[in-house]
Amino acid sequence: MRNLLLTLSYDGSAYHGWQVQENARTVQEVFQQALFAATGRREDLKACSRTDTGVHARSFCVSLLTESPFPPERLTAALNHYLPPDIAVKSCREVPLSFHARYSCRGKEYVYRIWNHPVRDPFLVGRALHYWYPIDAALLDRAAGFFVGTHDFTSFCTLDRRDPGDLTRTVTHARVARQGDLVEFTVAADGFLYNMVRIMVGTLLRVQQGKLTPQDIPGILAARDRARAGPTAPACGLYLNQVFYDL
Repeated sequence: MRNLLLTLSYDGSAYHGWQVQENARTVQEVFQQALFAATGRREDLKACSRTDTGVHARSFCVSLLTESPFPPERLTAALNHYLPPDIAVKSCREVPLSFHARYSCRGKEYVYRIWNHPVRDPFLVGRALHYWYPIDAALLDRAAGFFVGTHDFTSFCTLDRRDPGDLTRTVTHARVARQGDLVEFTVAADGFLYNMVRIMVGTLLRVQQGKLTPQDIPGILAARDRARAGPTAPACGLYLNQVFYDL
């Protein structure tokens, strides 16, 4: 038995997130089909997280317990042969049997991309939020700084039927930067709640609109009230950018 760590990237536009669902096409389903085509085995997969419908990943990690004799480099090539063009395996390597893509993760980094121009960019449709009003990236960067630290992020979480558990997370960096007409919000933490990054973005855009100030962020966090934060930004601009492990 071997344990393999595979790193994928994918455009999530055509998928209902990572996790297998009934009557919906997901990245996991397509990946498992490619894996069976490549190895003839139905393997036990562990993913680093669940991305939502329309969310993308530049670095999505999966651990795979297998008895397949495939060398990692050959498995990478075989999987990419069977996968569609919007999903790719970037790397594959052997890791200790105790490694788990989700539970061994010590943090993640997300990027949210905003196309800030009066005219849409056809090449970014489904891959960035089109926001045509001017954005002051320096103002939003100051607001984003208030997310850094250990906080209860109840105000920045969509609660569903799942047990919410502990809603405290530690954000290690949060920044907004502009590159031409593209504005990016980058945030890293030891973990993220459901829709947390998208609600952060919606709240930052409320700051841009003058409905909130950067100094309002601590009060929103302290309120532990979802209604105090901004709306949930669309999924199209969100990318899982990095996953951190002690390997």
